[in-house]
Amino acid sequence: MQKMQQELLFKVLVIGDLGVGKTSIIQRYVHQIYSQHYRATIGVDFALKVLQWDNDTVIRLQLWDIAGQERYGNMTRVYYREAVGALVVFDVTRASTFDAVLKWKDDLDSKVSLNHGRPVPAVLLANKSDQLSSLQPKLDSFCRDNGFVGWFETSAKENTNIEEAAHCLVEHILSNEESPVTEREPGSLILSGYSNTSKNHLKCSPCAQW
Repeated sequence: MQKMQQELLFKVLVIGDLGVGKTSIIQRYVHQIYSQHYRATIGVDFALKVLQWDNDTVIRLQLWDIAGQERYGNMTRVYYREAVGALVVFDVTRASTFDAVLKWKDDLDSKVSLNHGRPVPAVLLANKSDQLSSLQPKLDSFCRDNGFVGWFETSAKENTNIEEAAHCLVEHILSNEESPVTEREPGSLILSGYSNTSKNHLKCSPCAQW
């Protein structure tokens, strides 16, 4: 008799200032398309990415594309609810968007946490790297000092490091689930759970620069 796969559902936030490329990153990751003409997201948008994580596990990533201006409103608490991970994005060509990174991280940490009280894992994306040759190594220490689990130079235009960044985040999400889900039906849908076999994938080093 063939073993049924388990399905895990993870809510992941994609946050950062207006125009940093959040929608472009999601469209590239989910649909493998890129356009320079996306309209600004109003409020929040959604996308679903299905990952065949291993032979026994399918992961569904529910990606919440949070509008850049939402940090100044009161709705982010509603949007962040039940999230288990986040991609925080800035534009390498606009210093002001990097300056806003910690404000987004503080907003995230103040409004959502994991069941055991720890902050949700967040990966920093230095986006539009095709327009800049290289970033300063200071981002390694910046990540360590400010609670990011890693950072990547990304380009939605050139499809650079987006899959790697998402994979890194999923590994950290799985590692934060402290106890396996028990007494479940085969093939059931679980919110923020993991299987023991998933632990074999935890190979993402902190603050990796790609």
